[in-house]
Amino acid sequence: MSQVKSTSKPKKHKTGESEVQTPNAMAKQPRNIVQKIWDSHVVSQQEGHPAIFAIDLMLLHEVTSAQAFQTIESRGLKIANPERLLATIDHSIPTRQNRYEIYDEAARSQVETLRANCKRHGVPFMDFDSGNQGIVHVIGPELGVTQPGMTIVCGDSHTSTHGAFGALAFGVGTSEVAHVMATGCLLQEAPKSMKVEFKGKLKKGVYSKDAILKLISIIGVGGANGHVIEYTGEAISKMSMEERMTICNMSIECGARAGLIAPDRVTYDYLRGRRLAPPDSQFLKAVEYWNSLKTDKDAAYDKEVVIDLDQLDPMVTWGTNPSQGCELGQPVPSPKSLPELERKDLEAALAYTKVDAGKSIEGLPFQWAFVGSCTNGRIEDLRIAASILKGNKVASGVTMYVVPGSESVREQAMKEGLDKVFEEAGAQFRMPGCSMCLSMNDDRVPPGERCVSSSNRNFMGRQGPDSITHLASPATVAASAIAGRISSAAKYL
Repeated sequence: MSQVKSTSKPKKHKTGESEVQTPNAMAKQPRNIVQKIWDSHVVSQQEGHPAIFAIDLMLLHEVTSAQAFQTIESRGLKIANPERLLATIDHSIPTRQNRYEIYDEAARSQVETLRANCKRHGVPFMDFDSGNQGIVHVIGPELGVTQPGMTIVCGDSHTSTHGAFGALAFGVGTSEVAHVMATGCLLQEAPKSMKVEFKGKLKKGVYSKDAILKLISIIGVGGANGHVIEYTGEAISKMSMEERMTICNMSIECGARAGLIAPDRVTYDYLRGRRLAPPDSQFLKAVEYWNSLKTDKDAAYDKEVVIDLDQLDPMVTWGTNPSQGCELGQPVPSPKSLPELERKDLEAALAYTKVDAGKSIEGLPFQWAFVGSCTNGRIEDLRIAASILKGNKVASGVTMYVVPGSESVREQAMKEGLDKVFEEAGAQFRMPGCSMCLSMNDDRVPPGERCVSSSNRNFMGRQGPDSITHLASPATVAASAIAGRISSAAKYL
C-alpha cells in the first residue's frame, strides 16, 4: 500500500516549473497563527485576484470524490501528488456487524467506485479491516498525518476538526477536490481571523461539546462568517487533543471557514510515535517549526469574543440548528421576546421539534440515543459514556447506538471492556462509520421520533426524514438514555 508522506516543516511551493517565495514571509508586523499559515502557503498572489494557495493534504471519502476523479480522467490529467491524499469509507457504509454486504445500491456503488479510483491512481486507501478504516476526521489525527502548520482540505464541512492541531483545515466542493488532485493548489481569498477566548474551567460533568454549543448559541449560526477562529484561553489549554477536536469540529456551525488551536505540548505528546508523524529522528526539528506557529504578541484579529465557562452547565439544543440551544434547566426562549424576523424562525423550529417555549427541555422523553460521529466518536467519548452506563440500563423504549469513529477506536474500546459495558446496559456497540450523524446510511431515526445525539447538526431531517434531533455531549446522551428523558449526567459522576 502506498503511504501518505508527513509534512513537518514549511516548504517553498511550486507552480509549474518556477519556484516562488511566499509573500510576507519576512513580514515584521505581528501576525496571528491564521496569517502565518496563510502566508507560508501562498504560491502566487496578484492584486484583485484570489491567491494560488498550496494544499498539503487532502482527505477523501466515498460520497464527494467520484466526480473529482471523473473530472481528472476526462481531461487526461494525472493526480499531482497521490501521496498527499488519504481516502477512507465512512458516510454511506453500514455499521451493523455484517457491514461488508451493502444493501443500498447507491451506497455500494460509491464504495466500490472509491476503491477502484484509489487503486487506479495510487491513492492510499483505508478499507474495511485495514485497522485504520473510520470517519475521515478521526483517522487523520490517529495516523499522525494531521500536523501543525499544514493546510488540509476534504469534501466535507467538518474538516475544521483537524484545526485542533494548529492546521488550517476546511471543507471544499467537489470541483475544488479535482483542482487539488490536479495541481495541489486552490484559488482562495485570504480569510478574516477571529479570536475566541474560553476563560475559566469546566465544571465536573461539563465538556468541550458544551463549550462549543455555548459559543454557537451566543454568536449564532452566522456569527463567524468568513473568519477562521483561533480558540484560546485557560479552558482550551487544559483540554486533551480529543476535546480540542470537538471544539474545532463544530466551528463550521457558527459560520466559520475553519477553527484552530495553536500547537503546544499536549499536541506534541499526542503526535509522537504515530505511524505517519515525523519519526523520532526528525521530531524535535518538527517541534521547532511547530513552536513558531504561536500568535505574535500584539497581533490583531478582525473580531474577538470572550466566554467565561466557570458557571456553564450542560448544553442541549431544542431547535433546528446548533445555535438554538440552552443550558439544562434554562427555559426555551419565547417567540414573543424576539424581533419579528427572528420570531418566525423560532416559531418554525418549535413547531418542528414540538418543544414548548418558556419551559426547560430537561425531562423531555425521546426514543433514540446516539454516541458517535466525527464530533464525539473517539475513545475518550466512549469512556465517558461507558462510565455513566456501567451498572445501569438503557430505559425501556429507547434504542441506543454507540458507534466508534474508527477501527482503532473500536479495538481500543474492546481492549478496555467498554463494549461489554455498552452491551450489558442494553446499548448497541456497532462497527465504525458516520452512522446516525446523517441519514446517508442504514442508521436512521424513524419519522416523528426524537434522538439525543452527540453529533454536530440538528437540521430538519438530518438523522432521517421528519426526525427530531437534540445535540448534547456523550455524558448527557448516556445519562438521558438511562432516564429515557433528557437529563443531566451529574448524579452519575
